[in-house]
Amino acid sequence: MSPLAQKKVAHLKRKTRVRKKIRGTTDRPRLNVYKSARHIYAQIIDDVTGVTLVSASTVQDESDALKYTGNVEAAKCVGAMVAKKALEKNITSVVFDRNGFLYHGRVKALADSARENGLSF
Repeated sequence: MSPLAQKKVAHLKRKTRVRKKIRGTTDRPRLNVYKSARHIYAQIIDDVTGVTLVSASTVQDESDALKYTGNVEAAKCVGAMVAKKALEKNITSVVFDRNGFLYHGRVKALADSARENGLSF
């Protein structure tokens, strides 16, 4: 198996292991993070109804001021955006779902920024 295929398999194993343990409810929805090489996305999802309550990403209009969208500063911006939108909808407590990504770098920056802006997890 090639190194890239091994990396994908390891990511899928982490993702399924994390998702088995985490479930968002109406009281505490799930903050899901996805990252690609160029962008980072965050959604707050109610798993009971299967509805996305709030979303933010570097693709949206609010992030046009960013020079580069695939770095830690962009992740901090997305974390702040998702926290502000969540607080507008009276969501203060969430369950963090790192989606199989290691809690380091951009994922950690997004989580810290969301915490600083009012979300608790």
